[in-house]
Amino acid sequence: MDREQLKRELKQLLVEECQKEFGPEAIGDDQILMGPEGGLDFDSLDALQISMAVQRKYGKRIEGNNKTREALKSVNTLADFILS
Repeated sequence: MDREQLKRELKQLLVEECQKEFGPEAIGDDQILMGPEGGLDFDSLDALQISMAVQRKYGKRIEGNNKTREALKSVNTLADFILS
């Protein structure tokens, strides 16, 4: 899978699964996803929805531990996790 295409898909998935009011183009590749410092307002419920969607679409399970926090840090880290 092409990494750039995957990142575009992930941004779309983030917006759709978490029902955000902004478009995928508003999400930077290295922008922090979780917490207030990223400015995107993703929370723990969003993290659960994203994890379930990633497992459903890409067959990669994000465990509930430090790996989860690292995988969900940004679009780039999420893409790396899926491609690993």
